[in-house]
Amino acid sequence: MSFTAVRPNVWIMAARPKTLGAAVAPVVVGTAMAVEAGVWHGPSAALALLGAVLIQVGVNYHNDYYDYLKGADTDDRVGPTRVTQAGLVDPDTMRRATILVFATAVLAGLYLIWRGGWPVLAIGAASIAAAVAYTAGRYALAYTGLADLFVFVFFGPVAVGGTYYVQALTLTPDVLLAGAGPGLLSVGILLVNNIRDVDQDRRAGKQTLVVRIGRRAAIGLYAVCATGALLLPVGLYAWTGQHPWAMLTGMLVPFVLPPVRTLRSTTDPAKLNPLLGATGRLLVLWAVLFAVGWNV
Repeated sequence: MSFTAVRPNVWIMAARPKTLGAAVAPVVVGTAMAVEAGVWHGPSAALALLGAVLIQVGVNYHNDYYDYLKGADTDDRVGPTRVTQAGLVDPDTMRRATILVFATAVLAGLYLIWRGGWPVLAIGAASIAAAVAYTAGRYALAYTGLADLFVFVFFGPVAVGGTYYVQALTLTPDVLLAGAGPGLLSVGILLVNNIRDVDQDRRAGKQTLVVRIGRRAAIGLYAVCATGALLLPVGLYAWTGQHPWAMLTGMLVPFVLPPVRTLRSTTDPAKLNPLLGATGRLLVLWAVLFAVGWNV
């Protein structure tokens, strides 16, 4: 099967648009902090955004491919369609598409590497390595319960700090701390996905964090991650004495309550699937409010 034989909407489905906020949000935060510091650099910000989205799409394609190979995706799957398992894309085509997306991300990062030097190269290489290790190999992150930690690190402090660094060519502690916000909410997206799939993952031998700690504890962790992210700017203000308007993110606390109630009240996948989009929107709203508040 060739790339052109696959309908464009299938590639879009495989990219899982509802998860792309996890790639966009930290770039928004890092860029907003660069703007406030007077070190904004437009081309670097644009390429950081492009690279982040491409890596996220590559991760999603790679997961689609390897979860099919490992038998984690079956006809009993209750979540959004996985295109390889559904027969919409053959495995070899999905593998080649994954390589192509990651290669394009590398090309997008060449200017950033030239501008920022070895730290940018290290961040890019580590990000792609973590993306590949997410589902590939005997000790894949998604199969050992370590995925949540890596999601926090790479979609939080690394992504925000990297975005700021390629513009400022320096880094400050408050930038890394601010990165914890997107990191926590990105973990929330993963938790929703794995809470929904916990029974299927357990049968497939996929030892996600939710499988390891149980559904009830995972729901509590979701609530902690979401609330912690929304209140993070309070800690930043207490530490720096600056940017009080960033605490606007606290207005989003009511948006955490409905997903938690739904997670506690049902195991019906049809009712849990929308929580992926809801948590993704919460992440984007957090980034926008933080960005605006940081620059007031």
